[in-house]
Amino acid sequence: MPTFTVPVDRSDFNLNTSNVVGFFGGDEAIAAMTTVHLYRGRRWLGWYNSPGSYTVAKKFGQLAKSRFWDGLFPGPNLTPAEVFGLDGKPGPRYWGVFSGTEMTTGHLAYLMVEKTKEVHAEAEVEGRETTPLSVTIVDVGNGVVKHLDRAPMMSIHHALLAAIPITISFATSAVSAASGDWLASALIMLGIISSGVSCLVMGSAQLEFASVKEAAPHVPPADGLLLMRNDVVILRGEERDIDPITKGKFDLKMGGGPEFKRIGLCSLLLLAQFLLQLLLIPQATTFGQIMFLSSVAASWAYNSFLASLEQEKIQINILLKALRNPPMLKIALKNRAAQAVFACLVLSDDARRPPNSDFKPKEVLQCFIPNETRVWNTWRDKVVEELGKHEEEKSFDISSSDLPAGFRDHEKQLLSSLLRDARSAYEGYRNHIHKIRSVPSTSLNEKKPS
Repeated sequence: MPTFTVPVDRSDFNLNTSNVVGFFGGDEAIAAMTTVHLYRGRRWLGWYNSPGSYTVAKKFGQLAKSRFWDGLFPGPNLTPAEVFGLDGKPGPRYWGVFSGTEMTTGHLAYLMVEKTKEVHAEAEVEGRETTPLSVTIVDVGNGVVKHLDRAPMMSIHHALLAAIPITISFATSAVSAASGDWLASALIMLGIISSGVSCLVMGSAQLEFASVKEAAPHVPPADGLLLMRNDVVILRGEERDIDPITKGKFDLKMGGGPEFKRIGLCSLLLLAQFLLQLLLIPQATTFGQIMFLSSVAASWAYNSFLASLEQEKIQINILLKALRNPPMLKIALKNRAAQAVFACLVLSDDARRPPNSDFKPKEVLQCFIPNETRVWNTWRDKVVEELGKHEEEKSFDISSSDLPAGFRDHEKQLLSSLLRDARSAYEGYRNHIHKIRSVPSTSLNEKKPS
């Protein structure tokens, strides 16, 4: 086959390409591989000379479980979902105010909380200011997510940009062969094959929701609180609606378990790519090395683009898509006492609370403010008394004769201040009660990107 001569090959200039083989771009390559289950068609579009093969092999080779694979790829034996970053983040504490359920949540609740941080406050309740706080109401309904439901995938349009590094990788391999440098051509083709096969095999897993198979019949509504340091999320809905968030997780159904030999073989192929390219690419011509670096650079740019999409936000979008974009409403408050009263008012609303429900407002207030001083105890008793007046106008004033004996002046002043906070929360609730009872669409409340 005739070849063409490249002038740069006659010079003494030499590229030390072994420094970038295998190690360069490892983090970006891992981030790109973790999107393989999130975008439709992504598993078929890995045919390019991706850098970072050593880092990718060490990361995903830990999935393979046997004495041989554990020796070759040491590390913790994680689940496929954890290795691909689809599980493992701890969520906030959840408390079901009607059911009494109290538990630590997992990855999906964490994603829901992260989403509520992006929601813009619809209104702010006036009052004494100490620390900026908020209450976000999320209405989950229709029981749309069930156990083992397939998770929806994102559009293919981002993944289609892989056509650029794929074209460049095949073109540089062909040009290297045409110039007579079959070694560089073969090494580029090795990178294409190892990356493509690995993407195809690892992407064959199905992303599903794992949750409670079936909620117990006749259980009370699962309205409850996701409690964080400053912010609180109120989930409203039936048990079957809220279980996927509080008890569910992403599950990656990957064939070949529990040993996952195919993943081990793919990691071994990536490791072989690293060693062969490391040892042999310096033996290629200068032009062949330039072609090799060009394919690596194009592949690294595409991996960096996929890494910039932020996998966590992609997962949030998948969760919301599965839940049919539950409406959210955020109200900003200025102190903890007002936040506690406001949340209690939302949960005790007669329009939504089931009849004869076992709702204990004092426990809700104690959940927010567990202090057991007589000022706080008196404050809680007064607030609970006023909340019991369902249709009557509420008054948060208290006379000195109603106070326990021995109240000092500074305690009276503190109690008066806390009761004013309760009144501010009540007035804010009354001003926005129609929005609270029928939470508007989320899309209207999201923060606009700056």
